[in-house]
Order: sequence, then C-alpha cells, then structure tokens
Amino acid sequence: MQALKQLETELKLRGFSEKTVKTYLFFNKDFLSFIKKPPQEATEEDVKSYIAHLLFDKKLKPSSVNLALCTLRFFYKKILEQDIFSKIESPKLEKKIPTVLTRDEIKQMIASAKNQKHRILVELLYSAGLRVSEAVKMRINDLDLKEKIAVVRAGKGKKDRIVILSTTLVKDLQDYIPKLKEKFPENEFLFPSPSKQNQPITPRQAEKIIKSLAEKAGIKKRVYCHALRASFATHLLEQGTDIRVIQTLLGHANLATTERYTKVSLEQIKKVKNPLDFL
Repeated sequence: MQALKQLETELKLRGFSEKTVKTYLFFNKDFLSFIKKPPQEATEEDVKSYIAHLLFDKKLKPSSVNLALCTLRFFYKKILEQDIFSKIESPKLEKKIPTVLTRDEIKQMIASAKNQKHRILVELLYSAGLRVSEAVKMRINDLDLKEKIAVVRAGKGKKDRIVILSTTLVKDLQDYIPKLKEKFPENEFLFPSPSKQNQPITPRQAEKIIKSLAEKAGIKKRVYCHALRASFATHLLEQGTDIRVIQTLLGHANLATTERYTKVSLEQIKKVKNPLDFL
C-alpha cells in the first residue's frame, strides 16, 4: 500500500530505529485490517472502535494502546494530513511503582552470579543505571576504566551520554576484559553473543540472566533489568544526590520522569516520624 510505504520512508528519514518503524507499521496495518477500509476513509468512530478492541478484546495494557494511538496519529496527521483524533482521549495509564531492590538484595544477586559475565551485567546495570538495550550494546572501547566512566552511544532519543562506573566494577572489568579479548579477539562488545560473531547478547537474553540470578538469590520481588536502573536512581536519591544530576545520568529528557523515583524511596519513607508516636 502506497500510503504505508510513505509512512515507512518518513520514519526512516527522521532517524527512527528499526524496532520503532516496525511498531508503527504493525499498528497501522492492524488498524486497516480491523476497519476493512482504505486509510483515507477512516473515521473518528473507527479509531474509537479500534481502541476499544485493543483494550477489551486483545486485553492490551493502556500503555500499549497509547503507543498504538500515537502511531495512528503520526500516520494520519503527517502522511495523510487528516485529523480524525480531535475528540479522542488516550486511555489512562496505570501508575505502577517500579520495583526497587534493597542494597542487600543487590549484593545477594551479585554473590549468586558464578559466571563472571553475568556478575558484570548486574554490576553494570546497577552501577551505571543503564537501560537493558544500552547495557547489551556497550562496547569495550566506550569504557574508560581509568576515569571510571563509560559513554552510552545513541541511547534513547539517539543521544550519547556519560555514565559512572563503580570502583568494584572497574576492578572486575580489568580482570574480565583481557580474558574476553583472548576468547573473542574480533569482538567489540562487552557481552558478546556466543553464537553470533561480533554481535552482543539480546535484551531478552539479558532479562533471562537477571531473572535467574534473582531467583538464585531468593528474592521474591518481580526482578527485571529495569529494576536495577530504578534501584540505582533511588539509592542515589537516598544518598542525597541532586535529582538533576540523576536525570543526566539516566538520560531522561524530562525531569518528571526522574521524579518517579522520589515516590519509591523506602528509606526516606521509613525516616518519617509517625505523628501517633508523639501523642
């Protein structure tokens, strides 16, 4: 379909990632399949019916439905120059508190990692506050062990940023990297795929590693890679680090995104003196 080809071209010209392009094309194709009309004939009622279908028939989460709506808006406003969204409201998002691990739980996860690569993955996600996609793509040459920093190349929003590395992680990397270079001399990545030459492990593989380590450590919380990033931010906040510094380290464009972690600082909540105790 010509209009969808135009959409694909426009997304690529704007520098959208391959994954984002696939998502935009998927939802727009799915919408057209659902309404069984040419794109130019779609109406506001068609969009509402599709949203209801995603929410109640497909049981998608509000965040996924909002993503679908975003892809449709882009297609109709930017490509077809039609506005059929003026009276359409986005579904309300669930306000879930991200999982935050205690310092002892993170120690337990690190201790449960008998594989050196797995231990370094935990340490890097936590000590640098990385997204899983950023961690798996980390290249050896982007680490400056002397300065205890690393450069995240083309993170979210295609932006580079500098992150900090702990002394503990630096010592482990000084031992790990020479062994890695000896085993995979042509490899660029910190976490190379064992089956694909000069390619990193996938985010899905990283998630499996983290989940397995949490289970071995006996942690009952739902643990995933982002929990380590959330823990990094929360623990910095508890140490008194300025929230704008945390925003920079996390690579958040909006301070409001970073402020979510002010709501999950258990240590700060526990420090509040209960008024009942003063009666």
